[in-house]
Parts: sequence; structure tokens; C-alpha cells
Amino acid sequence: MDQFVVSARKYRPTTFKDVVGQEAVTSTLLRAIETNHLAQALLFTGPRGVGKTTCARILARKVNQPDYDDPNEDFSFNVFELDAASNNSVDDIRMLTEQVRIPPQTGKYKVYIIDEVHMLSLAAFNAFLKTLEEPPSYAIFILATTEKHKVLPTILSRCQIFDFKRITVTDAKNYLAEVAKSQNVTFEDEALQIIAQKADGAMRDALSIFDRVVTYAGNHLSRKAVSENLNVLDYDVYLEMTEKLRQANIPAALIQFNDILSRGFDSHQFIIGLGLHFRDLLMVKNPGTLDLIEAGELTKQKYAAQSQTVTVDFLLRAIDLANAADLNFKSSQNQRLLLELCLMQICSLTADPEKKNLGFS
Repeated sequence: MDQFVVSARKYRPTTFKDVVGQEAVTSTLLRAIETNHLAQALLFTGPRGVGKTTCARILARKVNQPDYDDPNEDFSFNVFELDAASNNSVDDIRMLTEQVRIPPQTGKYKVYIIDEVHMLSLAAFNAFLKTLEEPPSYAIFILATTEKHKVLPTILSRCQIFDFKRITVTDAKNYLAEVAKSQNVTFEDEALQIIAQKADGAMRDALSIFDRVVTYAGNHLSRKAVSENLNVLDYDVYLEMTEKLRQANIPAALIQFNDILSRGFDSHQFIIGLGLHFRDLLMVKNPGTLDLIEAGELTKQKYAAQSQTVTVDFLLRAIDLANAADLNFKSSQNQRLLLELCLMQICSLTADPEKKNLGFS
């Protein structure tokens, strides 16, 4: 039986054009190589899983292949990677600087990739300064970090800094669609939307989640199966809850909330999601803000239909109540009561003043 290779490794980009969602960085790097304006010290910074190390490896190969005619040639003898999380001492940096003195035997450059560079000790940073400021003509240093603020200013001032951005939900979903097709996995658009949102801007996380749900659901990814596996509340839950709140039906709202808790969902995530749902309903009321919603077309249609049944004033006040419950959640001694009170207050926004019982006899 062939060994399973996770998608994050199997589909790791090998060229800059394959990198998802970082066009500004990749185009700048390509232009720098073509015009011979590439700095010898680069700092790649940004969230985890967005392509920093991948771009560093592509760059390391690209600078040694002017024609780039063989993408499988990785010039591994010219590339040195150091994980600063576990090799952060002065001795580790001294060993690296000793290697820098030896010119490459093949290719034009030796490339040193230091991952998680913010983990270096203060002494190690200081030992690295001189080499970074005046490297040999054949040496290129690529530093990668998720926490730029922890890197010494003296190091930052010696580097050309590239800021990697979070992968948008749309970009992540489109890439997952290509991966699914290559694996002959059929899918519902909403299913990939949920995975992309769950990944929270990290392409590596999106691919890891994709592998997980494929293992669970098989060769067809449905919205329901993905929601169940990831234990996320389906948007239908919020549509149903909003309908009960709009009708000022406190008993029905509390019963649904109890059902949500009994299914193992986190109450804090529920109230956060409810606030976001109200916000999305507000966005669909104006065509100009429709693109601010990260949802599939089918979901947008359902949001648009429900938004016609509630007023802007209701949504604004409901968002305020949900946000207040979110802010007070951790400090509350009775968190369930806090959220139940929030739901009851939202119900009261549309209650008929002549009918005070709000669903109770």
C-alpha cells in the first residue's frame, strides 16, 4: 500500500505562479531576480501557513536557475535551512557563519533559510549581525517569522521586508476546488466555503482540514458532512434562530439554544456567530456592501431573503446586544444565563407592546 502524503506536502507550490494569494510578494521577487535587484538579506513575515517557507525555497532554486528550465532541480547542496525554534544558540549561528565562508560548488548562490527567526536568543542575534550586514557576494539570507515585532530592530534594518497576507476565503476555496478535482472528489460549493473559513487565512490549515473531511465523508463533500465533522454551526441554525427572535418567540429561541448546547457546540462561539450573522444580514441590505460577506451564492440568497423581514434598527441593536454578551462572556459567573438573557433581549426588540408575554402564557 502506498504511503499517504498529506495535501499540504503533495500540493506544495514549486513555482511562484503556483503560490496562492501572495501575488504582490511573488511578482516583486520575480522582478527583483530579473532585474538583478535582489537584496542579500530578506525577511518574510506574516501569519502561519501562508507560504513564507515555500516562497523561500522557490526563491533559493530560482536564483540558481536563470532559465528555470528544470523545475525539479532543487540545488539542494546550495540551500541550508535552520529551524531557529530548536537551534537558537550562539553556537548554532557560529556554525552557520562558518559555512557562509565556503563558496558554492555548483550554481551561483548559497541560500540560507532561517525559519522562526524571532526565536533566536539575544546573543545569537548579535552574533549574526555582522554576517547579515556584510555577506559574501554568493550568500543570500532569507529569514522567516510569524512575529516580526520580536526581531531586533538592528536585524530588521538590514533586511528587505516582505509582508505575507492572510489567504482570503475565496482564494482558499478556489484552490481547494482544484485539489478536490485532481483527487476526483466531488463537492458542494458551501462545503469548501466552510473549510476555507475554518482555516482562518492559512492555506496549510485549509489543506489539512480538507484531508480530514475527505477521510470522514469519502469522495463527496456535502455541507452537512463538513459541518458535522468540523463541529461548526451551519448557517441554517442562525437563520432559524433569527426567525424565532424576529417573531419574539422566547420559548422557541431558548429551546433551540438548549439543543445547540446539547449537541456539544461551544456557547461562546454561538453568540459570536449570531452577531456575525446579524452583521451579514445588514450587509446584504445594500448592494454596495454585498461583497463584504464571505459566503457562497446560495447562502447570500438566503441571507437576502431573511434581511427583508427585519429592519436596520433591529439588526443594529441585535448586533450591539450580541457583542455585549461576547465581551462579558469570560467574566460572567453564569455564562448560560448571560446568553439566554441576550436572546430574550433581542426578542423584545420586535415584541408587540400590547402583548407582554413574549410567548409565555
